[in-house]
Amino acid sequence: MKQLTKISITFLIVTITMILSGFKPKKDAGIILSNLDTSVSPGTDFYQFACGGWMANNPLTDEYARFGSFDKLGEDARANVNALIEEIAKSSSAGTLEQKIADLYNIVLDSAKLNADGYEPVKPVLEKIASSKSNSELLKLVSELAVEGTVCYFMAYVDADPKNSDAYLLQTHQGGFAMEEREYYLDDDEATVKIREAYKQHIVKMFELCGFEAAQAQQNMQAVMKIETALATAAYDNVQLRDPQKNYNKMSFADLQKLVPQIDWNTYFTTLGVLNADSLSVGQKEHLQAAGSIFATEPLENHIAYMQWCAINQSATLLSDAIFMEHFDFYGKTMTGKLQPQPRWKRAVSTVNASLGEAVGQMYVKKHFPPEAKERMIRLVKNLQTAFSQRIDAITWMTEDTKQKAQEKLATFHVKIGYPDKWRDYSELEIKNDSYYANMVRVNKFNSNYWLSKLGKPVDKDEWLMTPQTVNAYYNPMTNEICFPAAILQPPFFDMNADDAFNYGAIGVVIGHEMTHGFDDQGRQFDKDGNLKDWWTADNAKRFEERAQVMVKVFDSIEVAPGTHGNGKFTLGENIADYGGLKIAFSAFQNATKDAPLPVKDGYTPEQRFYIAYSGVWASNIRPEEILNRTKSDPHSLGKWRVNGQLPQQEGWYKAFNITENDPMFVAPEKRVDIW
Repeated sequence: MKQLTKISITFLIVTITMILSGFKPKKDAGIILSNLDTSVSPGTDFYQFACGGWMANNPLTDEYARFGSFDKLGEDARANVNALIEEIAKSSSAGTLEQKIADLYNIVLDSAKLNADGYEPVKPVLEKIASSKSNSELLKLVSELAVEGTVCYFMAYVDADPKNSDAYLLQTHQGGFAMEEREYYLDDDEATVKIREAYKQHIVKMFELCGFEAAQAQQNMQAVMKIETALATAAYDNVQLRDPQKNYNKMSFADLQKLVPQIDWNTYFTTLGVLNADSLSVGQKEHLQAAGSIFATEPLENHIAYMQWCAINQSATLLSDAIFMEHFDFYGKTMTGKLQPQPRWKRAVSTVNASLGEAVGQMYVKKHFPPEAKERMIRLVKNLQTAFSQRIDAITWMTEDTKQKAQEKLATFHVKIGYPDKWRDYSELEIKNDSYYANMVRVNKFNSNYWLSKLGKPVDKDEWLMTPQTVNAYYNPMTNEICFPAAILQPPFFDMNADDAFNYGAIGVVIGHEMTHGFDDQGRQFDKDGNLKDWWTADNAKRFEERAQVMVKVFDSIEVAPGTHGNGKFTLGENIADYGGLKIAFSAFQNATKDAPLPVKDGYTPEQRFYIAYSGVWASNIRPEEILNRTKSDPHSLGKWRVNGQLPQQEGWYKAFNITENDPMFVAPEKRVDIW
């Protein structure tokens, strides 16, 4: 899942407390036998063995490029939220939070108005950009558009200072290229070149749909490609972006002006609304310097075309069906292989979740997540912490002083379960019945002001970075927190009717996964207080890196598609988290059942059911285009390899299924990963 550097996955809910409190109701195996494919040997292809039935029973629908267990649970959460919104819409009173939710939902559903408006909502922005007479005028527009949600050249944001995690810090990050991954602009393989050429055609079509003549649209496309390619060329690749030290460059505004003199930073930040900051961190210096050079040297008409493209592209989903579908044809069909977009009601739910997320979340948890489940979940997390602590004690490659600091960090995890204790205030956000586009501009301004207002204040470490109705979870190194929203705490991550073998294999691994993010190649660089600070001895750090390199080689060697291999360095953090999650959860499972061993159920031992449950979390079907897209853009390995790449590194799996050197998945002990 997503790690909040870039963040991660997860799991659970209800009757686990009955187990922890000593109540022992009869529990079933949790395994759905029809999800298996027993025609395949576990030692030949465990993913197919554990998930083949699920994949056959859940074929891809046209709206999905990949559909897996997470997506299936996400559909359930979205349906629950939709039912809540429809209920609210029937009885909300003017001026209430419920009214804002209902009005925004109905605005997205109103296709007649969207189509009647066409591109008119964004037209004033396009005209304002076109009327600019100088780069200095455009610079103010860059800031104004950023506040409204349109990002050009680079982005600025507020977050905790990685080296002073109690304080908020203004920061910049590379951006400005709409295909997002730099490789789409630079790689020359056949598949990438095909996508790049389709992108050029897409730019032209979008300009034409927004009132530009064909010749002008073609000319604008050339300007866009020139600027975006230059920005992408200067950008860090995904491996470089994973290095927190390399991406931290704190400096004064005076030093920033010297670093990038082509941009008047006082004008930029004043227009943005930054009034009480004296320093910032430049995330990727080379990219920002390139943006400054581009801004100073490109002709004014090229900047106008590029900024108009930013406005068109980033508002495309808020405009008419014709514009929306052209946007989908490229970003959906061409890039990921989807055949049709989500139905409008799903898009409406997503918009409301993104705009008024905690307001919806407050209603969601009242109906779908009882408050007492929080305490129950905390107990399970502590069980996993105990198992992790035991594993740290048993490590032979780490010295006692580093172990002590690791134990301190583990013990101080800030655990967030289900939903926040304090809900966000949306009273200043105005929802009007004018246009979808105008409402999202107000939402973006509201959020921009919300984050900028934090500058100069202490970091709110109780704030949530996901809504309760989100099917995901995360670890945030700068607050040393693990967070598990309510919506993910359900089957197949936790099954209240299943026994410990299933639940530790599914939810237990996910808890362990998030914990291990605090000790992966990125997370280990932050101390217990969330500061980017080296707490390792040089020798221990070297030993960690040597062991991590084994994991890199494992995933580099995997051919995910003909001629395309995984990127072991890019996916290293998530792969270490999966590895550690499996180790920790299996230890916790053994602790929980040592005095009362579980029986064989449905023909499988408890240990076998543990690994089957883990694998079921990653069951999915995926299109060929999406395999290539995710290999470029996703720090998580593909589902198949989160099983077949990980289990051969786990000693318990070999014993559970009697895997020997005669099995294709067998890896010799001396070649296996050995970290946590």
